[in-house]
Amino acid sequence: MGKRARDWRGFYDAHLAQRPGSSVSLRIGIDFGGTKIEAAALDEQGTVIHRQRTETPDRYDVALSTLRDLVAAVEGHLGRRALVGIGTPGSAVQGTGLIRNANSVYLNGQPFQRDLEQTLGREVRLANDANCFALSEAVDGAAAGKASVFGLIIGTGCGGGLVIDRKVIGGAHGLTGELGHMPLPDPQPDELPAPACWCGLRGCFESWVSGTGFRRAFVVATGRDLSSPAIVEAALNGDPDARDALDRYRDRLARGLAVVANLIDPDTIVLGGGMSNVAPIYEGLAEGVRARSFSGAWTGDVVQARWGDSSGVRGAALLWTVEEAAAAL
Repeated sequence: MGKRARDWRGFYDAHLAQRPGSSVSLRIGIDFGGTKIEAAALDEQGTVIHRQRTETPDRYDVALSTLRDLVAAVEGHLGRRALVGIGTPGSAVQGTGLIRNANSVYLNGQPFQRDLEQTLGREVRLANDANCFALSEAVDGAAAGKASVFGLIIGTGCGGGLVIDRKVIGGAHGLTGELGHMPLPDPQPDELPAPACWCGLRGCFESWVSGTGFRRAFVVATGRDLSSPAIVEAALNGDPDARDALDRYRDRLARGLAVVANLIDPDTIVLGGGMSNVAPIYEGLAEGVRARSFSGAWTGDVVQARWGDSSGVRGAALLWTVEEAAAAL
């Protein structure tokens, strides 16, 4: 641990010692987003008891100091130290801990977890933001009580996470759940040639079912340049082009989720992100997945996230169990 981290930890201890203690087990989750960083403190019942946000900085060193100050502010409000978990874009490379595929590009190639632990002077747990989303929904969200849960965020991009028995399954290389970068199954003639994806591949599922992919497909099919929300509104108002676009979107989503059903066989699939708020996509979606599952045997459901935009920050806190938080008192 470096001198700066030791000095900051000493400040924490001295500052918090001046405030009344608490016997409540506390966990702080941090959602490291592209434009904002949010921190939320959970008590032992999983209730958010304090929430704080700040803008995402544009430099790595500033990001570390911003996170330090954010944790200090939350703990100052709580009056005690807490365990810290963080959900990040991209994922950490096994063995090196270096971040890859983050849209906050200055994180890429950096040992983010190690540096954050040195900055905070304590152990930190880190997971991909989609994994945190899935964990939150599996523990006490839309899939509470289910043994196996697949979470899919369909927003600006498309990311997935798998939770078994309340544990995130990251995989040997941190790639579990990367549904967004498999090819769209059973491409139809009007879906070829496959569009290029930012990742360097072509025809990625993300290119079709993310909010940006939904808009791109509509523009290509109709020549009309509308935003994703405008397309949805037009569909709800009876616009035939927009209604067809939603039907095609639902079919593409079902094709991809059927792969999940066949490969992982989850009890429940939970959807989050902006497109998950579009009610018509759920009409017949589970049935469409079931029709494409092996022997039609998958009897799970596809549901909207309970916690919405809060799932990520909650899941980051839940990287620590209540028992671990209690032991840290």
